[in-house]
Amino acid sequence: MSSIDALLDSSARDIAAAVRAREVSAVEITTASLARADRLGPVVGAFVRVTPELALEQSRRVDEHVATARRDGYDSVTPDGGSLHVPAADADRLLASLLPLAGVPCPIKDLNQVAGVPMSAGAALLAAHPIVPDADDGTVTLLREAGTTMIGKTATPEFGFPPYTEPRTGPDGEIVAARTPWDLTRGAGGSSGGAAAAVAAGIAPIAHASDGGGSVRIPAASCGLVGFKPSRGRVSNGPLGVDGNGLATQGVITRSVLDAALALDVLCRAWPGEVVPSLDQRGLLPLLEYAELADPDYGGRLDAVALGLRQRRLRLGILTEPVVAGDAVVHPQARAAAERAARVLEALGLSVEPAAVPFTPQEWMAFMPLWSVGALTLPVPDEAEPMLEPLTRWLREIGRGVTGAQYATAVAEAQRVARATARAWDSFDVVITPSLAGPPAPVGAIRNDADPARDFEDQKRFTPWTSIANICGRPSVSVPIHRAAVEDGGVELPFGAMLTGRIGGDPTVLELARLLELADPWPAPPVPAV
Repeated sequence: MSSIDALLDSSARDIAAAVRAREVSAVEITTASLARADRLGPVVGAFVRVTPELALEQSRRVDEHVATARRDGYDSVTPDGGSLHVPAADADRLLASLLPLAGVPCPIKDLNQVAGVPMSAGAALLAAHPIVPDADDGTVTLLREAGTTMIGKTATPEFGFPPYTEPRTGPDGEIVAARTPWDLTRGAGGSSGGAAAAVAAGIAPIAHASDGGGSVRIPAASCGLVGFKPSRGRVSNGPLGVDGNGLATQGVITRSVLDAALALDVLCRAWPGEVVPSLDQRGLLPLLEYAELADPDYGGRLDAVALGLRQRRLRLGILTEPVVAGDAVVHPQARAAAERAARVLEALGLSVEPAAVPFTPQEWMAFMPLWSVGALTLPVPDEAEPMLEPLTRWLREIGRGVTGAQYATAVAEAQRVARATARAWDSFDVVITPSLAGPPAPVGAIRNDADPARDFEDQKRFTPWTSIANICGRPSVSVPIHRAAVEDGGVELPFGAMLTGRIGGDPTVLELARLLELADPWPAPPVPAV
């Protein structure tokens, strides 16, 4: 393995530090990532399209920026309109601030627009005639300004609705599924399945993702990765996007907790017109790094983080009973993942007690109009309706029957569910659950084109906890703490534990995730066979 390949297998933090120090160029890292995308991307169904010209152009700009700062220093404008010159001798500090993700390959989910790059949003009707945006959206802008190189657009199911990524974007409408490298017969989850497949296959250390009901955490759990959904309002959908019903947020999928914190710090920027006063809250990565400064060795870092959490007297809950779908069958190894996380944290001195089911499946269904009307708002002309997936058409048909009064009631019901959850979990800072009810689902196992209503119910059974955080606006992370074979002689598969905190409690959730990463480290996903 070359030194470039070894660095690509490391963290986004290490890659960015090496690029800023000019130990390696952004062009070299990007070239290696693109080579893996060509070789491994089709195996795991990661990409809708790869963008080598754009990625290499961006990488050259990063290298030029680094070279200029190290040679000449940097001139900037102060908040009061004055000028400030940072000398070249201070380039390390300067570049770490300006380019925290210098040269890091980071593909973008194909639900977000990138200027000049065709976007099909996982829809067959757009695959032949994709939209070509004329501007980057806010998330793409922030990642680009931080120094990432956009190597491609990752696969997503049609408009991001289901928790599996099986879009009909292949030749003649063929299904091209995103697959987990742990077992290529099983899916990478959804709707950020392509993003997770790219990171798990080692193509990139991080990938942009988004989460409206679990779409960051479901693929992370399916692929043995870290998937963090921030609190509502921490990461903006602006300046081009809007918040809508408030369920969805932008994020990333990573291999490590520290990389998740680094990327979220990049994305935590307010745009004009924000209504959430606490939105611009950076400092997640420095918080985690500071907690580990006590000692450079593993034990010292672990003890420092654990001590800090114990001193705050955090209370943790654990819940392994399904919530959204009461009839979901929870696999023993899925329960084992949550229980393993609880045992590790208890052994480090934290209190863990049983948590109650916060609401009933019937209460969850009361705001189904939010989902169905959301599907109906897609700008699809009547003549193109037959080209949509059966699931999308089914959701839109339900949406057509929703009155204004019913929609208003659904909004209120969602708020009541959030309040009920707050009451039920009021004594806990974080609640631990399994990420999914079972192992990564076999490709096609949930999808049911003949009966989309059954498809939707099976989605709920597969993900009976993830949407709680979206409804309530809470931060939530899936960590790949457990692995097990589910068949005699079968391959080992990842099982995630999910930590869901109080709204605004993103630092605490990430601190606990980092503590688990230190105390019970997880392996990198296997490299898929070509």
